[in-house]
Amino acid sequence: MPLSFYQSEDVLGIAKGLLGKQLWTNIDGVLTAGTIVETEAYRGIDDKASHAYKGLLTDRTSTMYQLGGIAYIYLCYGIHSLFNVVTGPKGTPHAVLIRAIEPVKGLDMMLQRRKMDILKPNITRGPGAMTQAMGISRAFNASNLQDNSIWIAETNFNMVQQEIVACPRIGVAYAGEDALLPWRFYLKGNVYVSRPIKGNG
Repeated sequence: MPLSFYQSEDVLGIAKGLLGKQLWTNIDGVLTAGTIVETEAYRGIDDKASHAYKGLLTDRTSTMYQLGGIAYIYLCYGIHSLFNVVTGPKGTPHAVLIRAIEPVKGLDMMLQRRKMDILKPNITRGPGAMTQAMGISRAFNASNLQDNSIWIAETNFNMVQQEIVACPRIGVAYAGEDALLPWRFYLKGNVYVSRPIKGNG
């Protein structure tokens, strides 16, 4: 994906635009990849659910203020490394959380990393499972998404026939009214989506 894709101020458009793209990692020469099927947008200083709400700038959030097109990876509950795409111009701390992918490459390695014997949708269903399967850790924080260790690529995935569901984000009840914003996007009917809305596949 060109850097210009990530540097728009329209973080909601980018979150939707990432659906159907492929996330790749190359770790010690082992390639893994999956089609992005679920994302969440976080709109910087105005978004009560964002780590950068009210312009909060810390060692952790400083990555979010960089020019769009790098990875923002933080530790959740002291266990899970969650992968976000930094978007927008420099100084605009927007980000998109990648919540789920559909595996397309390196399945054997994904199974090994997830300590699973057979393929089930929970292999990459949810942001913590996804990063574990892809081998993504905090070591990738601030990585340029144009390099050869982690990147997002265009695919021939047919988005024309896909229905995108927009609904509230998960796990952000602390954000008050902002928790109700329909800023989570997923492909309806895809079995790898982490938590489909009842009645919306």
